[in-house]
Amino acid sequence: MAPRDFFFKLIGVGWFVAICIVGGAVGGWYLDKALDTKPIFALLFLTLGTVFALYTVWRWLAPGIKKPNKPDKDKEHD
Repeated sequence: MAPRDFFFKLIGVGWFVAICIVGGAVGGWYLDKALDTKPIFALLFLTLGTVFALYTVWRWLAPGIKKPNKPDKDKEHD
């Protein structure tokens, strides 16, 4: 993947995380305001938005992360 493409992918990931977290907090705040249950839903939706964002980002980026090669124990070192 070209560095430019990777850069734009990371920007998209950043926006996704921001929208999930802020959207959860704002949605919970509006629900708390409507039901007069401050701050239960704001905290709940903030937490759910954060967990969802982190899980999704992990699923998107995990295939691109290379695991370091471990040295083979059977090989002799010169």
